[in-house]
Formats: sequence, structure tokens, C-alpha cells
Amino acid sequence: MNLDSSIINVKGVGEKSLLAYERLNLHTVNDLIHYYPRTYEKFETLTDVKHFIPMERNAVYGVIASNARIIRFSGRSIVTAYVKDKNGDAFEIRFFNAPYIAKALKKDTFKVFRGFVSTNKAVYQMSQPQIYDLKDYEKIEGTIGPVYSVTKDITSSKIAKSVKEVIGLSKYYEEYLSAKEMDVNSFLNISDSFFSIHFPKSENDLYKARRRLIFEEFLDFYHGFKSSDVNNVKPLNEKPFMEVAECERFKESLPFELTNAQKNAIKDIFEDMTGKYLMNRLVQGDVGSGKTLVAVEALLLCAANNSQGALMAPTEVLAVQHFNNIKAMCDKYGLCIKPVLLYGKLSAKSKREAYAGIQSGEYNVVIGTHALFQENVEFKDLKLVITDEQHRFGVNQRESLRDKGMSPHILVMSATPIPRTLAMVMYGNVDISIMDELPKNRIPIQNCVVNSGYNKKSFDFIKKEIDAGHQAYVICPMIDESEEDDLNLKDVGTMTEELKAYYGDSIRVATLHGKLKSAEKERIMEDFKDRKYDILVSTTVIEVGVDVPNATVMMIVNAERFGLSQLHQLRGRVGRGDAQSYCILVSDTKNEQSLKRLKVLNETNDGFEIARQDIKLRGPGELTGVRQSGALSFGLGDIMEDSDIFMLVIEMYDHIKDRITNRTPCLIDFRSI
Repeated sequence: MNLDSSIINVKGVGEKSLLAYERLNLHTVNDLIHYYPRTYEKFETLTDVKHFIPMERNAVYGVIASNARIIRFSGRSIVTAYVKDKNGDAFEIRFFNAPYIAKALKKDTFKVFRGFVSTNKAVYQMSQPQIYDLKDYEKIEGTIGPVYSVTKDITSSKIAKSVKEVIGLSKYYEEYLSAKEMDVNSFLNISDSFFSIHFPKSENDLYKARRRLIFEEFLDFYHGFKSSDVNNVKPLNEKPFMEVAECERFKESLPFELTNAQKNAIKDIFEDMTGKYLMNRLVQGDVGSGKTLVAVEALLLCAANNSQGALMAPTEVLAVQHFNNIKAMCDKYGLCIKPVLLYGKLSAKSKREAYAGIQSGEYNVVIGTHALFQENVEFKDLKLVITDEQHRFGVNQRESLRDKGMSPHILVMSATPIPRTLAMVMYGNVDISIMDELPKNRIPIQNCVVNSGYNKKSFDFIKKEIDAGHQAYVICPMIDESEEDDLNLKDVGTMTEELKAYYGDSIRVATLHGKLKSAEKERIMEDFKDRKYDILVSTTVIEVGVDVPNATVMMIVNAERFGLSQLHQLRGRVGRGDAQSYCILVSDTKNEQSLKRLKVLNETNDGFEIARQDIKLRGPGELTGVRQSGALSFGLGDIMEDSDIFMLVIEMYDHIKDRITNRTPCLIDFRSI
């Protein structure tokens, strides 16, 4: 058997398993070795009740000391029983909506119980524990186990067994880095990296394996990028724009003065659009730095030159907000912009009318999501595309526009600081403008990090702000309690009920999450903006949403479950008016790394500094697997979150490019990204 052998040759894989693997797009041994775990679980050392760590997963050997009891309420059930450890100390185990488990919990039976531990009135509770025989658990105690994404007819443990059968073949991947290069960059050798990404012996080995394999993925991509000439050509601006007085009049008419950073960004953009080459510019500006107004100035210059511009938003809700704001500016200041909104809610008739108006040039600014560039949308003279960073408008998109006969100026707006070399890879031969100032009228947000014991004080503080005429957001990591076994996590439904019970009818509470239909989400956000609700309980669906200047409190529950940049984006939903705003980060975590991250949020509102600290704080303590998001689709890496490794690839490339000719790629195809 070799790396190109079919999976059917792997011991234990039959016809049924083969079909399951094919559904996962796994066909060869090489595919299987590259099928990285999506996450990991660490099998804790056995402990006793006295040494339980609350809010963490614990494992204990004990005896079921009571008969199981089933409590039923509101169509749900809880199975409970008491367990005693070797010292006779007791804790309660709880299972939700699984009444059949009661029969398996036989009194006087000794087992290992493993699960998240919380306290309730000085009594430890273990929710949804996994149960093992002592001999079975001792075999895995202290180890780190892979958890794979699965499909019908195959389990994670089945995949792990198959990987174990073939992982020895990773010795055929040729090593090309020197021992010194690996040591200095915290890499394992390539063969050990493949083994440790699946079956790590320690968190440190996993950390080094991930770094090495992310390096390999990024190297494949960068090698393809360097081999392609698509990014080395700066297209000529065949029809340079003329600067017009209307743009200056608009700035002078505003009731506030632009920041120097805004003025400089506008100057850069105008020089591009009136210059020799087509603009390809990235504007980096922190949350609230006024990037939208810069975009409007660019659209105004475009419209005043009898051309069309397009503004892509990451969500329909935000597209509607951009349209309403730009339309209001046009009406108030008499701008020559005639905008149209394209999104899914439009009727068939309205869409036909919009398409016709865009094709004829009647509408000179088109606002919507990525659907703006579908085949049935034909522009008369598209000369400017402005896009939010979530669209990652890059090389392939520009090529698709050229295929439609269009070569517009490109302006990308980003709230994330990106090194210039990295930005060039993401967006092509890009120029960068940095907006590192906030408008003078912005009052810095006051932050605090507290545990759930302060919830009553937090609720009372929110009521005080509401009584003063303001509104609040409360963010939870889950939509409902069925999403995860960890019952220490708050879900939107439970939090909504808790707030309604606490405040009664005096406070109006609304609920928002991603499972709602688009029309319902829009209605709730608009109603909140119109002050029909006082508190909006939501998931991160509001991370990019409408501006509600009246909202002054952002309370984030289980804050440790969110990334630093995500927390900063959520915090940016408040502080948009002229009143003092507040961010309350609630967490009961004891994890040192998580606490360090929350401390960063507590001490600074500077998104650029937060991004820098985020890179510094990542390390071997995180048991992470396949990336679930990111600018480009890699198996392990995220080109933004792992930008330090990407910069390492760029730094080392010229020294190692001659050594990688015969190396086996990490299944990353540059042209497909």
C-alpha cells in the first residue's frame, strides 16, 4: 500500500465504509492522512470531588449512591442521581431529555464519570457526563483524542482507526527543512507533524504539528501565487476621473469635521481614481473610524463622472442600512447619486425594474450583497466596486468582472490590520490606507470583566440605562440549549426568559438569531432601531448589523467562547451615539489563556492593538483543529488568524524555493482558492 492507494485497501474498510468516505471526498490514503481532526478532546487525569475544577471538564471514579430520579417539566425531562468518590464525597449527575438513561444508572455500580462541573448551592453537578469502565478509561487517561467531522454511516472513532492504519506511510513525505529551521520556528519534522496532528502525545506536539502543516498549506498557496503573473500586472486607468467640486461641497456641508485619517484616505482614493492606473486599495480602519463616509465620497466621485459604482455589504440587513443612509444623504445634501437596492426581499417586478435601471444607467450606485455580480445583473458602465472585508474581493473576482467586459476600480474596507505583503496576497497588487483615528465626538467605551455572580448587578445597571432612555444588547454563544452538552453555556432562549422574569413587563425584550428567516431578522432589527424593544438578546448575528446609536450597553455572556476580534466587533455595536457606552464581558472561565484575552479587551478599545495581542496570545494551550472560517479555504490555517506563519512563509520563501520542487503538496490548489 502507498499514498496513492485506494482507501478500500485500508484494514477495516469495506464497501459500506468506502461509500461513507467518498461522501467526505476521501478516496486515497493520502486524502485520509490529510483529513485533519476538526477538534480534540483531552481525557483528564482521574481526580476526586475535593479537587474538582468548576466550569471545566473533570473525570472521577465513583459509585452510584442513589437510585436515578426522573423530573419532568414543560415536556422535558432531567435524569439525576448521586455519585460518591473514594472519599465518600458526593456530587450530582444530570442528563437532559434522555429518560432511558435512568435504567442504566444502577445503584452501587462503579464507573468513571467525565463531564463539565458546576456548582448549585454548594453541591457539585456534572452535566451530561460520559460514562466509562475503569479499565477502559485508564487506557486513554491523559491522552488527547482526535474528533473528526463525520457523515452518515461513519463515526469519528472509525475514521481514527483507519488513520492509525495508514499514518506510518507519512514517512514517505520528504523533509526539506533543516533541523535548525524547524527548531527556530517551533516545527516538528513533516512525518511527525502528520502523526501528531492526528494523535498528539502532548499539547506542545500538537502546537508544533499545526504550525508546520499550516506552514505547508501557506507555502503551497504562496508558491502558486508567485508562479502566477495575475498579481504582477497593474491595469491602466483608461478613463481617469476628473475631480469635481461636488465632493468638496459635500464635505463642507457635513455638520462635523472629518478626521485627518478620513481626509487622507479620501485623498488616496481620489488620486487613484484620477491617476494612471486602476485603483486597487485596501482601507484599514478600526470599528467606528468612519470608513462608510469615505466610501460615500468615492461613490460620489464616480457618479459625478457619469459612471456607476457598486457597494457590497456582508448581510442584507447591512445593505438596507447602507441604502437608507446613502439615500438620506442624497436627499439632504442634493447629491448626484441615484442609488438602488438589490436584495432577496424584492418582488420579481421590483427586481426587473432594478435590473433595467442598472443596465440603462438610470441608477448610478447599486447596493446589495455579493448577488450584485450574478449573471442577470448587467451594468452600463461599472467603474467602482466597494466591498466589505467579509467578501474578500480578490484576484478571482476581478477576473470574473473582466470576463464580463468590466475593469472597475476596487476599494476594500477592512477593520483588521493586515501587513502589506499579506494584503497583496489576499487582494492582489494592493495599496493601503490606514485610518487610525476615531471621530472626535466618539466617547471611549467603558469595559468590565465579571463572572456570572454579578448578573443581578449587570441587569440592574442595564435597567438604569434603559430608564435613562437607552437600549442594550445581550449576546449569547448558542441559539438553544440543545446545541452543546455544556450546560454552563447560556443560550438565547434561556437568557430571554431569564430577563423577562427579572424585569417583568416594564422592559421589552426581543430575541434574534441566525435560524430566523431573513425577513424576520430584518423586522426585529428595525423594530429595535425604532425603540420598540429595550433589550435585544442575540447570537453573533448582530456582529455586522444596523447602527443603533441609542444602544449604550453590550453584555456578552460566556465571553471566553468568542475570539478577540469577534468580541471587539460585537463591542463596536455600541458607542455609536453621543452618550457614554459600556461593554460587560461575563465569564466564569478559569482558563489562563482565556482570562488573558479578556484582560486585553478590558484594557483597550484599539482594534489594531487587539489584533496584535491576539497573535501574541495564541499558543500550545489551545486544542484546535480544522479552521471553520477565514479569508481563504485552507484545511488547518486561517490566513488572518495565522498571519504570523504566513509572514514566515514569505520571509523564508526565497531561501527554500529551490528545495520544494519534489515535495508533496498539502492538497491546496492556488487556482481553486
